[in-house]
Amino acid sequence: MRFLYQKELSHTVQLHPMYFGPRMQEYVELRLRAEVEGSCSGRYGYVVAVLQVNEISRGRVLPNIGLADFHARYTAVVFKPFKGEVEDGIVTTVNKMGFFADVGPLQVFVSTHLIPADLNYDPNGDQPCYTSEDQLIQKGSLIRLKIVGTRMDATEIFAIGTIKEDYLGVISQ
Repeated sequence: MRFLYQKELSHTVQLHPMYFGPRMQEYVELRLRAEVEGSCSGRYGYVVAVLQVNEISRGRVLPNIGLADFHARYTAVVFKPFKGEVEDGIVTTVNKMGFFADVGPLQVFVSTHLIPADLNYDPNGDQPCYTSEDQLIQKGSLIRLKIVGTRMDATEIFAIGTIKEDYLGVISQ
């Protein structure tokens, strides 16, 4: 189950002088949404959507360049993965080391060590895949995985997953 959180955040928006005028507040909000929606912060996770702009400070004109800084506080929906979460994802890449799956904006790597032993790598055929008697993992397969580790960077989140436990694995091809 994907865990989404509501979080109050802040961001500074720079606005060009051509946008100064009666609709300036609207331009600041549009710029804020464009800059933060879809971005990633290692501390808070992926900003999925801005729900509400709570406060926009008075602008401060920057000397010599004419741009103005506006400090905005806003409420957003964020997605931050945690160790132990079970997620559904779509396989994007398969190779002999394992496979990558996209879980929303997060890319999760599942190593061969975290794939059940009955699934064998098959590089032949139309595309590389992991196969067993009853499962086929290839590009485009919908899988259920468990996150076993995450690493946060300033602007990115990396995750390792497993399908080696009960009720995990291919949901559909």
